[in-house]
Amino acid sequence: MTRQALLYFLRRNVTTAFAFVLLGLLLLTAAIGPALVPYDPLTTNMANVLQAPTAAHWFGTDQLGRDIFSRVIVATRLDFAIAVSAVMVSAAAGVCVGAFCGYLGGIVDSVLSRVVDVLLAFPLFVAAMALVAVFGNSVQSVVLATAIINFPFYFRLARAQAVSLRTIGYVEAALINGNSTSQVILGFILPNSLPPVVVQISLNLGWAILNTASLAFIGLGVGPPTPEWGVMIQEGAALMIAGQWWTVVFPGGALVLAVFCFSLLGDGLRDIIDPRRRS
Repeated sequence: MTRQALLYFLRRNVTTAFAFVLLGLLLLTAAIGPALVPYDPLTTNMANVLQAPTAAHWFGTDQLGRDIFSRVIVATRLDFAIAVSAVMVSAAAGVCVGAFCGYLGGIVDSVLSRVVDVLLAFPLFVAAMALVAVFGNSVQSVVLATAIINFPFYFRLARAQAVSLRTIGYVEAALINGNSTSQVILGFILPNSLPPVVVQISLNLGWAILNTASLAFIGLGVGPPTPEWGVMIQEGAALMIAGQWWTVVFPGGALVLAVFCFSLLGDGLRDIIDPRRRS
C-alpha cells in the first residue's frame, strides 16, 4: 500500500487511525515519560499516604505515599519492554522454524508440530505460571515464558504459509534457476509470510502486556517496589474496598488502554494488509 493509499484508508477508518495515534502516545510515554514524571516513583512519603487525586498528585498516592501518576508512567516502559521482547523473540523463532519445517517437511516437522499441539492444549496463562515457576521468579523468566507460549502461533502461521507456497510457480522457478533451499525460504517464503505475522504480532503484544500484569498480580515475575501495572493493581485491590479507588482505577485503566490499543491495531492492520477487507 502506497503512502497516499494508507492516508486515504486511515481517513476512511477513524478507528484504525485512533489506534495508531494511541499507539504513538503510549510509545512516547514509554520512551520519555520516566524522565518527565514529577516525583520519584520509589520515594515514600508517609505524610501523604492514600491521598485522593489532587493538583499536586494527579492520580493520588498509594499506601506508602508514592505518587501513583509517576508510577503508572514509569511502569509503561517496563510493561512494553517485557511484551515487545517476548513477542519479538517468539515471532523470530516461530516464523523461521515454521517456514523451514513447512517447506522441508519430514520427521522434524512432524515432531515439532506435535510439540506445538501439546503446548496449545494448555491454557496459556496456566502454562506461563508453570514456566515462570520452573525458570525462576524474575523478569527474564516472564519474557522467556511469554515467548515460549507465543511460539506456537507463529510456528503454525509460518508453516501453513510455507506449505501453501512451496509448490507455487515462482518458488519452483527460483529452484530451477539455481537458488539453494535456504535462499528460497529466506528470499521467497518468509517475505510472503510477513503480512499475517505482523497482524499476529500486534494482537500478541496486547496479550503479552496483560499476561505480564497478571503474573505480577499473583506475585510472579515483577515484584514490589518496582512500578508495574499488575503490581500496583495487586497492592491497591484491598484498599479499593475501603474507598481508595484511585489505587486500582488508574493503573488498571492504563492496562486496559494498552490492551485495547493493540486489539484495535490488529484489526486495522488486517484491513490494511488484506485489500478484500478494506472499506
